This record gives sequence, C-alpha cells and structure tokens, in this order.
Amino acid sequence: MYQILHKKNLNPTVTQMEILAPLVAKKAKPGQFIILRVDEEGERIPLTVAGANPEEGTVKIIFQIVGATTEKLNHKEEGESIQDFVGPLGVATHTDGIKKVCVVGGGVGCAIAMPVAEEFHKLGAHVTSIIGFRNKDLVILEDEFKSFSDDFTLMTDDGSYGCHGNVTLPLKEKLEAGEQYDVIITIGPLIMMKFVVATAKPFNTPIVASMNPIMIDGTGMCGGCRLTLNQDGKKVTKFACVDGPDFNGYEIDFDEAMSRGRMYSDFERHAYESACNLFKK
Repeated sequence: MYQILHKKNLNPTVTQMEILAPLVAKKAKPGQFIILRVDEEGERIPLTVAGANPEEGTVKIIFQIVGATTEKLNHKEEGESIQDFVGPLGVATHTDGIKKVCVVGGGVGCAIAMPVAEEFHKLGAHVTSIIGFRNKDLVILEDEFKSFSDDFTLMTDDGSYGCHGNVTLPLKEKLEAGEQYDVIITIGPLIMMKFVVATAKPFNTPIVASMNPIMIDGTGMCGGCRLTLNQDGKKVTKFACVDGPDFNGYEIDFDEAMSRGRMYSDFERHAYESACNLFKK
C-alpha cells in the first residue's frame, strides 16, 4: 500500500498528490510514468510522474477527474493509501546536448511539461515555456513554469487570462522572428499537439510529442497503447509504454491516435457516472 502524504486541488477538475513510494522516487525521471490501482478491484491507469523527491521518497502525480478511477482516486484523502503504484515506466525525456528548448503544454498536459521544463532548467538550458488553457479557472502551475523558464507565455482560448488565443500563435511568432530551438517538446491534448507539430514543420525545427494513449499493463504486452509512425515512407507500429512516451512529432499519425482514443468514450462515461452515484450514496 502506498500512502498519500499530501493532496491539493489545482483547479476544480485537477488534483495533485504526493505519494510515499521510495523505490519509485529513487529512479523516476522527467517524462516517465507510473501505473496505479486505487484498490484491489480497481483498473490500472497510467499517470505521468510530475515530480520526485528521492530524499523524502515521494512521487508527485497530477490527474484530471475524467473517469471512474480518477473519481475514486480523488476521494482518497491525506493519510489514506492506494493499492498499487508501479514504476517508473517508459523512456525518460532526452536531454543530452540540448541547450535551447521550447516546451509547449496544454491543459492538464502541463503537469507533464512542468517537470520537463524544470529538468532542462537544472541542466542550464535556455527554456522557453508556452502553456495554454481554455480559460482562467483552469490555469495550473503558472508559478512553477515561471520559475523554470527564461521566456514564459500563458494563453487562454477565451482571453480571460494571459494572452488571447492558443499556444500555436506565440510559437509561430517566435519561429517567424528567427528563434531557433534545439528541440520543441509538446505535451497536451492530441489535437493541440497535432497543430503544434504543423506550426513547427515549415521551420524544420526538431519536435517531440509526449503521447498518452490507452494503456493497460505498461510493458508492451497488451498492445493497447500502439501508435503508427510514418518513417521513411513506411508505417511502423510502436508502443507508447516501452518505446515512448516521447516520439518524433513529424512521424506520428495523430488522426489514428485520436480515433483510437475515442473508442471507449461511451464506456468511460457510464463508468464515471456509476462511480459518481456510488459516492453520492
């Protein structure tokens, strides 16, 4: 069992927790993830490591309440425990030799982007961060990004906070102005990442997208997290859990990934409603 040491609501639908998991904390790197179960009968869900403290043995996770399992997890309080907490899994974000990076995050994906920006900052790289949200009420981790960034821009779709528009607008402006990055790293909704990649393509800037598809076991055996990459004119299948979650953005078939992501939406909605009704009783 893994104890919840701290719990904090970042906005009405996003929660941050610090879990006591010394062995995971010792090895976890930015870009990696864990798989947890809330209880013995719970489903396995992947959550990206949003931070780790090896000295204290804690791992930070940030999750959006969108389904039955995250609803159950959110009802856990400080001092309580969750059943399983397995990791770290996946390949850590590549940082070697990168001196200038642009991190583009959207929505709850900023929980993944933030420790990546922090790691590059610690390594002495010049960090540009562009983060976006639908509106002011959904903004998370603004102060953290500011502290790790040499250049910071916050966007909201409705203009209620920061700058008005989506994250591709400042990215395009910077690239058109001659900014050159060793790599752009984008993390967020698939449709956002698709257009971030399209924005970068005319400038031939290397770009990495962090993928979070349907996942069950985290070892490549179930095949649920498979992605199609277009490499040298050939379609290649990769698995986000063992080959990723970071991939060359220019190679990803985003349309297929979005289609696969919608496969279980009806089931997830019914499961979420059932979980909500359970806690209301």
